[in-house]
Amino acid sequence: MDFRIIRLTESSDDALRLLQEYYEAVNVVLRDTPETIQMIVDDPGSGVWLAYLDGRAVGCVVLRRMESIPFAAECKRLYVQPTARGRRIADKLLDAQEEFARSQGLRWIYLDSYDDLKAAIALYRRREYVSCERYNDNPQATIFLRKDIGTPDESLSSLR
Repeated sequence: MDFRIIRLTESSDDALRLLQEYYEAVNVVLRDTPETIQMIVDDPGSGVWLAYLDGRAVGCVVLRRMESIPFAAECKRLYVQPTARGRRIADKLLDAQEEFARSQGLRWIYLDSYDDLKAAIALYRRREYVSCERYNDNPQATIFLRKDIGTPDESLSSLR
């Protein structure tokens, strides 16, 4: 099995296709435009990651730095195609995202979800996301979570 995760340096058809699948799968009302995705890709403190399995893009996740909360970013659009699930691809996408966030000096990753996405919520809770106050005006969100990812120095000191 050939598997890799990349952080995009420019928007791609693969990213837009996966995001469109995500929007349809969970009935997203407020959708990012291709221009918005390009702005996220261009922002050095944000990013879009794609997971490739045997040369095909099968998953994605977006990280957007939050201006309203110091040292924080928001995890968005985590999606793995149904045929690729069960291989811990979502975990690997989140690992890449968290490693990048730490390298940017961020301490917190926030996300929102809604009650029907039970598997996603279980994944986030297993990864130590905890409930927090509403931090945005997403009309579809019913659950708000955040994770303390520490700082780069704390991560290194725990390895000693």
